[in-house]
Amino acid sequence: MEKIAEIIETDTTGYVAQCYELFNQPPFGSLVKTKNGQVEIYGAVYQASTAGIEPGRRPIARGKDEPDEEALYQANPQLNKLLCSEFSVLVLGFKYGGVYSYYLPPAPARIHGFVYPCSTDDQLTFSKSLDFLSIILNAHLSISGEEVISAILRQLSSAYRLPGDFLVRAGKELSILLGNDYVRLKTILSKLR
Repeated sequence: MEKIAEIIETDTTGYVAQCYELFNQPPFGSLVKTKNGQVEIYGAVYQASTAGIEPGRRPIARGKDEPDEEALYQANPQLNKLLCSEFSVLVLGFKYGGVYSYYLPPAPARIHGFVYPCSTDDQLTFSKSLDFLSIILNAHLSISGEEVISAILRQLSSAYRLPGDFLVRAGKELSILLGNDYVRLKTILSKLR
């Protein structure tokens, strides 16, 4: 599988990766993986951005005389070097010795580690257990956990032959995890359609 990005910032709970290609971030909620030695670390994409590479210096509008965005990038090929696309990942678990664990790995992902999209087989195997849901529910992210949970469940369901069955199983697990928090549960379930 071809790598799509490289880790530029990392900590115990997640990492930020810079894409090799501009605008090539994985979809919101995608399951991605990286390695730290023999440990494969799995996580969900919860944030994406494209900005200038110089901190504090914003890109300027350049397309006034261009018919479309493609023409703008052809007329300004330097933009591919002056802009970068990044995404943030919340670590959901890891695999070591063929065994999946749904808690934080013993060490964070490595700086300059390569990031890969997860195959359908990876998604199916990882999501056999839904223990990763509690990590998202308890994470302190810049975006609501409800949005992240519904996005990753939509993404993972596409790997299943019967996506609805997977979503029903996930809904039942969420109802147990959220207990009496009906509003939060309803918010997540309404976004699974």
